[in-house]
Amino acid sequence: MIAKFFQPESVAVVGASREESKLGYRILKNVIEAGFPGRIYPVNPKADEVLGLKCYPDITYLPETPDLAVIVIPSGLVVEVVRRYGQRGGRAVIVISAGFKEAGEEGKRREEELVATCRQYGVRLIGPNCLGLMDTSSKLNASFAFDMPLPGNIAFISQSGALGTGVLDWSLKEEVGFSKFVSVGNMADVSEGDLLEFLADDPNTRVILVYLEGVRDGCRFLRVARQVTRKKPVIVVKSGRTSAGLKAVSSHTGSLAGSDAAFQAAFKQAGVLRAGSVQELFDYSLAFAYQPEMTGQRIAVVTNAGGPSVMAVDAVERAGLKLAVLSKETKDKLKSFLPVAANTANPVDVLGDALAKPYGQALETVANDSSVDALVAILTPQVVTQPRESAEEVARVARSFRKPVVACFMGGKRIEPANQILAEKKIPNYPFPERAVMALQALSYYHRQRTREVGEKLTVSPDSNRVKAIFQSAKAQGGILGDGDSREVLASYGIPVIPSLLTTSAKQCGEIARKVGFPVVLKLVSPDILHKTEAGAVRLGITTKKQAEKAYQEMIEKAQQYHPGAKIIGIQVQKQLEKAVEVIIGVSQDQQFGHLVMFGLGGVLVELMKDVTFRVIPITSSDIEEMLEEVRGIKLLRGFRNTPPGDIEAVKDVLLRVSCLVEDFPVIKELDINPLMVFPQGKGVLAVDARIALNFSLTETEAKEK
Repeated sequence: MIAKFFQPESVAVVGASREESKLGYRILKNVIEAGFPGRIYPVNPKADEVLGLKCYPDITYLPETPDLAVIVIPSGLVVEVVRRYGQRGGRAVIVISAGFKEAGEEGKRREEELVATCRQYGVRLIGPNCLGLMDTSSKLNASFAFDMPLPGNIAFISQSGALGTGVLDWSLKEEVGFSKFVSVGNMADVSEGDLLEFLADDPNTRVILVYLEGVRDGCRFLRVARQVTRKKPVIVVKSGRTSAGLKAVSSHTGSLAGSDAAFQAAFKQAGVLRAGSVQELFDYSLAFAYQPEMTGQRIAVVTNAGGPSVMAVDAVERAGLKLAVLSKETKDKLKSFLPVAANTANPVDVLGDALAKPYGQALETVANDSSVDALVAILTPQVVTQPRESAEEVARVARSFRKPVVACFMGGKRIEPANQILAEKKIPNYPFPERAVMALQALSYYHRQRTREVGEKLTVSPDSNRVKAIFQSAKAQGGILGDGDSREVLASYGIPVIPSLLTTSAKQCGEIARKVGFPVVLKLVSPDILHKTEAGAVRLGITTKKQAEKAYQEMIEKAQQYHPGAKIIGIQVQKQLEKAVEVIIGVSQDQQFGHLVMFGLGGVLVELMKDVTFRVIPITSSDIEEMLEEVRGIKLLRGFRNTPPGDIEAVKDVLLRVSCLVEDFPVIKELDINPLMVFPQGKGVLAVDARIALNFSLTETEAKEK
């Protein structure tokens, strides 16, 4: 069905106008001037002819049902036109018109009626409130953009029509071609997921670019993107990265997770490459559109200027890539034709007086080295430099090897002829070394993501009946579990928890502390006090019964001062553990993607350091491996200075079990295990503090769908 939008045999423009200032005129003119080979039908009750074509008063009077209807009329008239089109058997409509959900409550109701009408007749809808779409292979320009893009193999999906027009204008200046361009507008029906599915098998598209402000169905987006990125790269620039405007939440995990954290996690799991800006979006797209796959991480640099090459080398290291080590044979060959003063190690500096021929010969020699996976060709305009001829050499070498070759021709007026050559020959060319290297990093990242193992999910045999009983009991308490119940839920899923005894008087606290065995830790139990350390609600190193009794009384008093009116259940007594690394594992709920699991350094520093990472549940063993690599504090678990290596395998096991728990009980809104004490390798882990909050506003089925 989506194909009808891009390869129709006939198109109707409803609202076609004879007035040049009207969008209906511009859209019809674009359809005609793009060279669309099919049948074109203007529709306007006030005209007999528009732009030389017979005009029809209503869509019901057309001699056939058009494959595609483009509607640009007042919003109040759109639903009736779509109804008549659907009754005739039409199946694809683009609504350019504004005045729908972006225009307030009345517009929202109008959009709901439009969607209902489309579904009643099986019509697919792009828009409303959109720029339209273009397909260079079928010569279709069903938009009100000023220009048709050049043919190419880049597809662009944009949630902003204004951004789309800017991108199109840029592409014409830079001579960058597109296969398809789609402005999705309000995404009332056809979504970015639908378009990704279609473009995955489009033979004219090699790379898919997306500008996102949000997604309608996060779970479907994640599922579809996973499948598409196995076939071709998807590069996304996502606006709205900050957490401004997010509602306050009550857990560590919730306070650290924002909507952007969910998108970042989903992109990683799906193999989507995220660009930090529109500039990066197109820097990356050129490399993917014009260059072969990059199967390694070893970069070589050939330059006629020392400074820029040093910048490139620095960028290689920052990007996590490697500087290729050239073989002796390569160096000897370079020495045979380069000046004595030239540098034949990587980066290869052919010196500022190098002409095009030795520059190209150096590129070819380096590219031929089996230790090189990709090449950066840097050129600056010096007195004897031959920019145009040197650009021809870069293009020749790029055609000769199945390795990515990107250029960095730095300069302005003198370098412009070379830039033209590189654009014509489809060689990605960047004004600065850092951007060239980052484009190669994008190629490397995509290859790793596309070829990585999916990983396995853990199967557990929990005491689910016990968990159900605890959750049912918590429902009457507002859905907040105490530390004891929270740890019991974890234990039901095989997660090791520290034994803990609740006391409700100073005397009882002293007696139990003596039985547990000194030293002990005392912790306040209150659903209203999350940050226990700030409230003075944790005492370490209690070594006598008298100390325990005194500490009990002081902790209760401080808690009441810190949070007057807080519900205080009592004080927990726990055996003080040997020294271990503290980590946090948590769960929060995102409106678009469902549950997120978090991992990072734990204890009191978690919100200060924010050394955490997220993934969308469910997670696999491969997801966990990547999470561990992303946390800077992983060095502590691997052994740092006098700290022995921690039991990382036990940490992985807990992460998988938490994922299973949330899959089985999606009513979990928030979960914190902080800290999870990680002991030396082979000695396991222990959940010390735990907190679970539930959301009973959804049924389990609804929660899973979320």
